Amino acid sequence: MTRKFFGTDGVRGTANTYPMTAEMALRIGAAVGRYFRRNKSVAHRVVIGKDTRRSGYMFENALTAGLTSTGMNVLLLGPVPTPAVGLLTHSMRADLGVMISASHNPAIDNGIKFFGPDGFKLSDEAETEIEALIESGVEPVQARNIGRAKRIDDGRFRYAERVKSTFPPGQRLEGIKVVIDCANGAAHRTAPEVLWELGADVIPVGVAPNGFNINHECGSTQPRLASETVVAHGADLGICLDGDADRAILIDETGAAADGDQIMALLAARWADEGRLKGGALVATVMSNLGLERFLVDRGLRLERTAVGDRYVVERMRAGGYNLGGEQSGHIVMTDYATTGDGLMAGLQFLAEMVRTGHRASDLVQSFEKVPQLLKNVRFKPGQAPLTEDSVQRAIADAKVQLGDKGRLLIRKSGTEPLIRVMAECEDNALLNATVDQVVAAVEATF
Repeated sequence: MTRKFFGTDGVRGTANTYPMTAEMALRIGAAVGRYFRRNKSVAHRVVIGKDTRRSGYMFENALTAGLTSTGMNVLLLGPVPTPAVGLLTHSMRADLGVMISASHNPAIDNGIKFFGPDGFKLSDEAETEIEALIESGVEPVQARNIGRAKRIDDGRFRYAERVKSTFPPGQRLEGIKVVIDCANGAAHRTAPEVLWELGADVIPVGVAPNGFNINHECGSTQPRLASETVVAHGADLGICLDGDADRAILIDETGAAADGDQIMALLAARWADEGRLKGGALVATVMSNLGLERFLVDRGLRLERTAVGDRYVVERMRAGGYNLGGEQSGHIVMTDYATTGDGLMAGLQFLAEMVRTGHRASDLVQSFEKVPQLLKNVRFKPGQAPLTEDSVQRAIADAKVQLGDKGRLLIRKSGTEPLIRVMAECEDNALLNATVDQVVAAVEATF
């Protein structure tokens, strides 16, 4: 069944534009409250976190109104990373967790994503049922059964202690200079504090949110600021988080960036050597580089690929009993420690390997040689469906024939933005560019 509101990671869009309006947030809150309030004889609770977007205030209040109208008691965490919501939903015995964030998107966007009582994101099936409730509407509870709302002041401190507990006992970060770019987002206080408490010399950037500068010229999608800061300060490592801190891109001491594929390769190899890599496999998406797959195969390990979205990575991990997965974009999921991607936690695991080996970051961030990969995004307008056009399908088929067994082609519609993503991998750069460009041209010709 095609879902109307939910994408690959909750509901997302431009704030104050359908479906990301206060009215819709109220309806969503009521629907999800009704879905999780199965037993009317017991108290139900939901935790709500948010990032630093100005529109977060509006959505926080609207969701609270919808949830309390169905009898749910709401615990407001304020600005916290997305993984903190997953953690606290479970640890506080809540029936539901809600994160208000558009992740790496610009400040004008916002989103709503949900966690079940186990701290994991909801399944497609659950979201489909919630969509039906959004459209049909729900009956509010009687006046005496309306829920309450309460501020929780120590949410980020609880999360910080959990993150620190994942760092190897007895290890410290003394003598290591770390640039932490918090993207003016949800971890702008937590991340620098955690690194400092573990002994690092911390240089924070992107830690002055004003409601409109989240992800602006900083963070995991724009690591130039962190790269320049690392070089200028002679830092040993840079960690670039995104707006809700569930992903990370690393910067070595030379200013070069390393994506999620390289981080996962390092951790998978290390965990396999230690006998910690469950199932002998790493779970990643179709976007991960072919070089990562070859690296794993050479070590007798497997790469399990999923659809794009850290939620699908986690679902495959849980189904197969795997404990390490993630995305090229920097979501690193370690289910021994967390229920979703955690950028700060991933950065700490990398730092732990630096401490253990005594190696520089540049020695650790290039575990494998990447197969040349080209990704181009084509923005389309609402109502357009370019991938259904015969001309586009013919162009895709022709491109696959041209690539043959020399590479691979992936075309998909983004689940978080109105974009068609055209990606190819091939060791022949001329062929790589030609195949991507012909598909992009075919898509653009439909407008």
